[in-house]
Amino acid sequence: MSLTAVLVVVVAAVLIGAFGIRVSRTTSDFYVASRTVSPLWNASAIGGEYLSAASFLGIAGLILSFGVDMLWLPVGWTGGYLVLLVLVSAPLRRSGAYTLPDFAEARLESMTVRRTASVLVVLIGWLYLMPQFQSASLVLREITGAPGWMGGLLVALVVAVNVLSGGMRSITFVQAFQYWLKLTALAVPLVFLLMAWRAGGAPGVSPADAATWQVPLAGGKEYGLYSTYSLILATFLGTMGLPHVLVRFYTNPDGRAARRTTLVVLSLLGAFYLMPAAYGWLGRLYAPDLTRTDTVVLTLPARMIGGTLGDLLTALLTAGAFAAFLSTSSGLTVSVAGVIAQDLLKGGVRSFRIATLMAVAVPLCLALQARELPVADVVGLAFAVAASSFCPLLVLGIWWRRLTTTGALAGLLVGGGLACGAVLATIGGAPNDGFTAALLAQPAAWTVPIAFVVMVSVSFLTPHRVPAGVARVMVRLHTPENLDLDRGDWRPRSS
Repeated sequence: MSLTAVLVVVVAAVLIGAFGIRVSRTTSDFYVASRTVSPLWNASAIGGEYLSAASFLGIAGLILSFGVDMLWLPVGWTGGYLVLLVLVSAPLRRSGAYTLPDFAEARLESMTVRRTASVLVVLIGWLYLMPQFQSASLVLREITGAPGWMGGLLVALVVAVNVLSGGMRSITFVQAFQYWLKLTALAVPLVFLLMAWRAGGAPGVSPADAATWQVPLAGGKEYGLYSTYSLILATFLGTMGLPHVLVRFYTNPDGRAARRTTLVVLSLLGAFYLMPAAYGWLGRLYAPDLTRTDTVVLTLPARMIGGTLGDLLTALLTAGAFAAFLSTSSGLTVSVAGVIAQDLLKGGVRSFRIATLMAVAVPLCLALQARELPVADVVGLAFAVAASSFCPLLVLGIWWRRLTTTGALAGLLVGGGLACGAVLATIGGAPNDGFTAALLAQPAAWTVPIAFVVMVSVSFLTPHRVPAGVARVMVRLHTPENLDLDRGDWRPRSS
């Protein structure tokens, strides 16, 4: 039954994506859907791609393991859009860029900064894609006993077909559909699970759990205070640096629509994130023995309800999980492929399609070979890299006219380099205990301040490297589109 649900989701994704072939004909269609996506449609698509395997499966698993400390994950992942709304969304849309490297080149007038940004976009995208493929393999193995590589390969193939067929316009349709499928897939089973919990006498957690699991910083991870604050920093500031999130704001017609999109996204994410915490709490009651806690969402219907109804609810949850893998992987693939096509290949539709295959092949290989970690932890590392690199670039680039080319490059290299080093050490098998392990597992608390300090300090030391056209760029970023004046719109080289 669960396998049938997976096949239905896969077929639906391919059929909806195929519709994009009919309306995707130009380079602008492939990269930014010709900037014609409405706020509600775009917000649904953002919700579809942002709510990844970490949101659908990982949060509940971490709450099951470590208790209320992990509630900061959904809070941070939602709150990051507030920072994005206030500081970035409208100016970024007005920049006229297709990708983050496009923005870096337009603001700093440097191909070196652009290439550095391109490398970081690809690394963040691959780091985010890897746990999607790992989780797909985990779920398919859990429900069918299939080999560990099969689920990741299936998701990679479906994503490649969708992106190759119609680019951004195609996956916008797919991701909007998948957000509402994921919301339904969590909400409907949760209603039945709560009814079963109520019918069973509404048990609560044990006194031991009440003293530790339900009390912040009372148990769970070592160096919990540091890890919590570092996690908050990574999630609040990392959202604005995620390439698959930012590329969505390029698809809005104007800056006002970008802000409206962000407001709708906050509502959609808030509705969704109420539910994984409930699954984690129920898991503490009915499935505390799970060794791989990422599977708690899929395990609960069988344990609490059983029978045909339990099988049906598990199938629905499995469908939602695969929708999470597909939608997030599609958005990441588009953003990574867009950068590879423009900066490594010749640009255009043909280069975009070649880049798509490159974008999914590398993380698929990494997913098959890398050390397995909780999916939400790996995604948290991607947020840390984004917060340590693109967050300083965007905030200072948009709001501080004295940012220099040398300062931006130094900040990207130092902040991004340190965060990437911590990620590689964690994934590669660094020690699991001690303060050094905590620093590497949650690096944002020290890498983000270092990146900002380096970017500002080097800019003060190199005032002669302020881009010549900074005044015109600032006017373009901060002037509403409806004003009739020459805003000096910049366009990427491939448009």
